[in-house]
Amino acid sequence: MSIHPPSLSSLLTFFLTISTLPHISTPSTQSFLYGGCSQQKYGHGTTYESNVNSLLTSLVNSASSSNFNEFKISVPGSTQADIVYGLYQCRGDFQNLDCRSCVARAVSQLGALCPDAAGAGLQLEGCFVKYDSTAFLGVEDKTMVYKKCGPSIGYESDGLTRCDAVMDYLAAGSQYFRVGGSGQVQGMVQCVQDLSMSACQDCFSEAIGRLKTECGSAAWGDVFLGKCYARFSEHGVYSTGGEGFGCGRQHRWWFVVSGFVMLW
Repeated sequence: MSIHPPSLSSLLTFFLTISTLPHISTPSTQSFLYGGCSQQKYGHGTTYESNVNSLLTSLVNSASSSNFNEFKISVPGSTQADIVYGLYQCRGDFQNLDCRSCVARAVSQLGALCPDAAGAGLQLEGCFVKYDSTAFLGVEDKTMVYKKCGPSIGYESDGLTRCDAVMDYLAAGSQYFRVGGSGQVQGMVQCVQDLSMSACQDCFSEAIGRLKTECGSAAWGDVFLGKCYARFSEHGVYSTGGEGFGCGRQHRWWFVVSGFVMLW
């Protein structure tokens, strides 16, 4: 007997981990950041299971030629409850082979993390994949799903000026993927391309604002919302600490812990 896929309001229990690998400018683009699974399961041998498998295959195949794509999978005779929506997105500076490799790894890890889940999502350093029964494509989502900040290393006025300049530059752009730097400070933002550019700008503003507030005077920081993220680092300083400055004005830093429950 199959269980119908979850509605938009279904709770997802997020198994978030603290990444111990270097951040942002790192070759470890396939390292795990966060993942989430619906509490609802689908039955084996059902149409929904077949559609999920078709979707995941389509994600990997499409990543050979594009850094983003979205899908709606419905075989003839499917009911509304059997339809699966999904997408993937790779970092904007990826080559096709890198994108496909990352998406293939994400799909593999998704199957291990969320076996038989009716809805799931997973973010690696270099790519994001998600599927669900709900028509989430094109829907803005500014829910905080992951945040992590480096050690507090103090701040000084020149450093704050550079950080503000980088963050303002990233917020003012009109691209789905944008990077920038000033002196030792590097920043990156990316939005899932199923959104309009105006919705992405709104998401960027929210993510950058939270990044400044939550990460304080840290060496680096990551804030991932449901449909966009913002990241910064002092050049060459990630999880190792050291002298330098961050982008915030508060002396505090946060870690993400496992078992956090939120609406997605």
